[in-house]
Amino acid sequence: MGDNQRQVFDVSMAIPSHNVSECVDDDGRLKRTGTLHTSPRTICTASAHIITAVIGSGVLSLAWAIAQLGWIAGPAVMLLFSFVTYYTSSLLTDCYRTGDPVSGKRNYTYTDAVYSILGGYKVKACGLIQYLNLFGISIGYTIAASISMMAIKRSNCFHESGGKNPCHMSSNPYMIMFGVSEILLSQIPDFDQIWWLSIVAAVMSFTYSGIGLGLGIAKVAATGTFKGSLTGISIGTVTQAQKIWRSLQAIGDIAFAYSFSVILIEIQDTVKSPPEEAKTMKKATKLSIAVTTVFYMLCGSMGYASFGDFAPGNLLTGFGFFNPFWLLDIANAAIIIHLVGAYQVFCQPIFAFIEKWATQRWPESYFITKEFKIPVPGYRHPYKLNMFRLVWRTGFVMLTTVISMLLPFFNDVVGILGALGFWPLTVYFPVEMYIQQKKIRKWSSRWICLKMLSMACLMISIVAGAGSIVGVILDLKVYKPFKTTY
Repeated sequence: MGDNQRQVFDVSMAIPSHNVSECVDDDGRLKRTGTLHTSPRTICTASAHIITAVIGSGVLSLAWAIAQLGWIAGPAVMLLFSFVTYYTSSLLTDCYRTGDPVSGKRNYTYTDAVYSILGGYKVKACGLIQYLNLFGISIGYTIAASISMMAIKRSNCFHESGGKNPCHMSSNPYMIMFGVSEILLSQIPDFDQIWWLSIVAAVMSFTYSGIGLGLGIAKVAATGTFKGSLTGISIGTVTQAQKIWRSLQAIGDIAFAYSFSVILIEIQDTVKSPPEEAKTMKKATKLSIAVTTVFYMLCGSMGYASFGDFAPGNLLTGFGFFNPFWLLDIANAAIIIHLVGAYQVFCQPIFAFIEKWATQRWPESYFITKEFKIPVPGYRHPYKLNMFRLVWRTGFVMLTTVISMLLPFFNDVVGILGALGFWPLTVYFPVEMYIQQKKIRKWSSRWICLKMLSMACLMISIVAGAGSIVGVILDLKVYKPFKTTY
């Protein structure tokens, strides 16, 4: 907020008044450029941001999720979540501006929208849930990236030893390596300046998803059989209680795989207008959800067809250390690159919130507001170094890295965060804001349908969270802090 205010002041001082409107938007901020191109490219870039957020490492666990639910319920649940996510995201895009969709007041973040439209205690509840969820995701991504780094190292070690060395190793050095890279990238000051990183990460997500899909198809072709059953993993392979808890956790995994609403408003705030931002974002959301659902269906289904009841939690690990090991190395490298970008996409709202708050709290502070211009060879504009941004973002990344080293079980912890975040952030607040924004009459048929949707998703979040909590309890029984090896 403070950066943009200072930039607008400089612009208005340097440019004649009749040209200022060409340089700033209706809220006084510098023109939102997105990709510096018109609608089709803007839609593609917005879609790339969404795909980066949606297709994370969770895609690799979908084969396991379908294995718990079976050929009927697995794809059905996936389609259900894709529809719910698209519908509620469409409602949320209409809340970017309060009042008039073209000239109404802009809401720069998800929390701003809740504050502007709903107000009251809901703002604090929303902010707490949103930022805790994003914080948890950043921890989960650190763990997932370290696992892929180790997979590459272990694969090469295994083949160099001729299969004699199991190559067990600690995840801590790899988490530290990932943390150092994120400290450097976190110094990119504004969200719209990371569009290139988002596109690279989206390409990487297709790469490892495609490799996982290709290996699944190859395994099915080699065996000549389609494994799996209509009802999922059978009683006997697991107990009846395990079947229930695993099925609930599988629902939570799928719900988490579609969660991106928490950063939708922030992405929308980088979009050029006209046309109105909501129209662009609805097209981008439709494209993104369609693409991700196709990939989810293919990767999850072919993984289940390959491994049946014994589908692994991470699809790529199911293929072991055997040939073609270099292809698995490429897939794991793509996961790492993707998570580097996704970490930044999810953390930018946290960075922006704290920096905006600090600027408003201490507007005269030299440490918080002063920027030092540092020339960058090959670039026309110098890099603006802000000491508060440097210290705060570095401290944040260090904290997430230490917690990742302390609690290195990814799936269950993030599953809880996904289950807890799905209903309030993806469903409840968008529905409530839309009802308020469009002034939908209480007890009308549309009001009842929206409320029923919200209650149904609440029940899903509760049962999915319960399944994930059981998983965490089982993890804690065998856990030693900072001693995890693979």
